[in-house]
Amino acid sequence: MDHYMIWCNLKDSRRDLEFSANVAAYLGHLREQGKVERWSLTRRKLGFGPGDLGEFHICISFRDLTQLDQAFGVVSTRGGEVERLHLPVYSMVTDFKSALYRDFPDPQREGAA
Repeated sequence: MDHYMIWCNLKDSRRDLEFSANVAAYLGHLREQGKVERWSLTRRKLGFGPGDLGEFHICISFRDLTQLDQAFGVVSTRGGEVERLHLPVYSMVTDFKSALYRDFPDPQREGAA
């Protein structure tokens, strides 16, 4: 699995439940289309965590890079239903950071159990 990690803060933290609903609508739509395997939204607890990472963390998991590329192909159109759902998410976000991780060890790696 490949995991696209996002850390962010909200421009207005009072709108946290709205943000959560928007993320669920957007990523749920991509999951229904088979573009995402699973996703989660978490929030920093009690202020614990590195200061340069945002209060919110979104993990989007993909079977492989092909599925991830297909998802980005849909999102990058910036049109239709996917943009209608994406706009309310990214318009609420500030301090965006992202990374791409993979499960380890890789299943094809020699010596991997």
